[in-house]
Amino acid sequence: MPPKSESYDSFNETMDWMVVEQSLEEELTLERSIRSIEDCDNIDVLSQLCVAMARQQWHQGKLLKQAVGRIALMDAVLSGVEQPV
Repeated sequence: MPPKSESYDSFNETMDWMVVEQSLEEELTLERSIRSIEDCDNIDVLSQLCVAMARQQWHQGKLLKQAVGRIALMDAVLSGVEQPV
């Protein structure tokens, strides 16, 4: 395996903020929510939950895409890379 270049290492260091860090408390809270959903037998409640989660996922995905694009642009400006017009 060839050695990593300095620019590769620098890139990986700048992308460390993208790694999701989950505390034990957060993991257990999520697991409790998942089990509550798995235990639900009410189809109407599950249907409403699915609709709400689909909407939330779409909005969060859109927001995340915009935020990462903005961060990438600011990172490029700070590193001195010219942006195409």
